[in-house]
Amino acid sequence: MKRALDVALAAAGLLLGGPVLLAAMAAIRLESPGHPIYRQRRIGRDGRPFDLLKLRTMVHGAEHQGAGMAVNEGDPRITRVGAFLRRTSLDELPNLVNVLRGEMSIVGPRPTIPVQVEQYTERQRGRLAVRPGITGWAQVNGRASLPWDERIELDLWYVEHRSLALDLRILGRTLKILLRGEGLYKGDTGGWR
Repeated sequence: MKRALDVALAAAGLLLGGPVLLAAMAAIRLESPGHPIYRQRRIGRDGRPFDLLKLRTMVHGAEHQGAGMAVNEGDPRITRVGAFLRRTSLDELPNLVNVLRGEMSIVGPRPTIPVQVEQYTERQRGRLAVRPGITGWAQVNGRASLPWDERIELDLWYVEHRSLALDLRILGRTLKILLRGEGLYKGDTGGWR
């Protein structure tokens, strides 16, 4: 049932968001050279790696400049278009392709980079028992303002209590956050792009 809902929501999101996605890709290319889609290796369900797709919000080659993979608020490598995309979470639209591929779910723990997963305790590896999500329990309960360990605990709580009713509750809270103009991933260390 969850997979069917994921496919239906991802397909509808890409269909409805297609014009926005194309406009954002054009704006990215007009502002800075380089491909508008950014790929980053993340770890998914059962520890399987996959390439997360995002709209590029930083200058091309940013990972080789300044703070490298670390991104701080006000980072000069973030483009003007990129700042808007981050603030509105529109940079996550290509994640819907990851959902259609079966690498991600609409709701679940955010996927993290391999170096973070290598630091997990055995208990923390429990968050890899489900497909990672575009939004999740941690995102609607404080997002990146929470310390990393607290976010993992919220993700583990989700894994242990997951249900269709909880997913719908998370989707409702996500919609409220987005309608208020708050991004879901502000300062998310696993969200470099």
